[in-house]
Amino acid sequence: MKKILVTGGLGFIGSHTVVELQNEGFEVLIIDNLSNSTIEVLDKITSITNKKPSYFNIDLKDKVAVQQFFKENNVDGVIHFAASKAVGESVEKPLEYYENNIGTLVYLLQEMKANKVSNFIFSSSCTVYGQADELPITENAPVKPAESPYGNTKKIGEEIIKDTTKISKINAIALRYFNPIGAHESAKIGELPIGVPQNLIPFVTQTAAGIRKELSIFGSDYPTIDGTAVRDYIHVVDLAKAHIIALSRLLNYKNKTSFEVFNIGTGKGNSVLEVIQSFEKVTGKKLNYKLVERREGDITAAYADTTIANTELGWKAECTLDEALLSAWKWQETL
Repeated sequence: MKKILVTGGLGFIGSHTVVELQNEGFEVLIIDNLSNSTIEVLDKITSITNKKPSYFNIDLKDKVAVQQFFKENNVDGVIHFAASKAVGESVEKPLEYYENNIGTLVYLLQEMKANKVSNFIFSSSCTVYGQADELPITENAPVKPAESPYGNTKKIGEEIIKDTTKISKINAIALRYFNPIGAHESAKIGELPIGVPQNLIPFVTQTAAGIRKELSIFGSDYPTIDGTAVRDYIHVVDLAKAHIIALSRLLNYKNKTSFEVFNIGTGKGNSVLEVIQSFEKVTGKKLNYKLVERREGDITAAYADTTIANTELGWKAECTLDEALLSAWKWQETL
């Protein structure tokens, strides 16, 4: 049984990926410092899979603790989610973002190299493309100067990994996600940010639940179908499954180069207003929202060309926007 370390494994995407890993027979070790997650998620994962992952409360900024972990635990691969991820917050706190997202990646890679751990999956982002020149976005689209410090940490992160694969035995795949939404079908795990949500869907569900007074839509003058920004919204379970397939590609030596990138999205763009209409349709809930100024760091439109992931990985998004939004609402109703 292969042992896989999942950093940030109690977070939104991390927890869903842990479930899929366990379902596929992997032994999972989680590192999470609970900065944007809760320990209760561990029990929720266990209740879904009937297997409790090993859990370590380690802050990856603590280099000595990271060294100690690798000294005491043999792992066959690492899936790295742990990072700060809010675009707006990164504009306000760039130094915290660089320390947390870049420093921790370096410490992880150093220990992987030292301990001969060769399989690495990196949680990257479509933010590396900035406002792409052409839509849909292919993996060959130029990586642009980042629109935010958060986006820059993903761009720099990919460069660090690529350079590391050149001088070590590490093979890596960066999955450039578009916009993950939704929740597990059990409604036991989902997206629960600590504090005010920075992402659209938890703000939508919390507004529908009466936790937030109203939803602010940032920007109504974009050159899009209805003036609101367009994104590619992918169900988090589809996204989690892409990690298992990418990991298996490395474990089975199927990768073609030591560093590969894949877009993970649905291939379809939806505007913010289209998302709201879909949510209202599937839940029967009316949303109180207002149109406000654009937000710094945001782009007009981004949606994926997923051809390479479909053909090379044999992976395809299966869930619809309606299904993803309904699952997010069912999760919200349990809170």
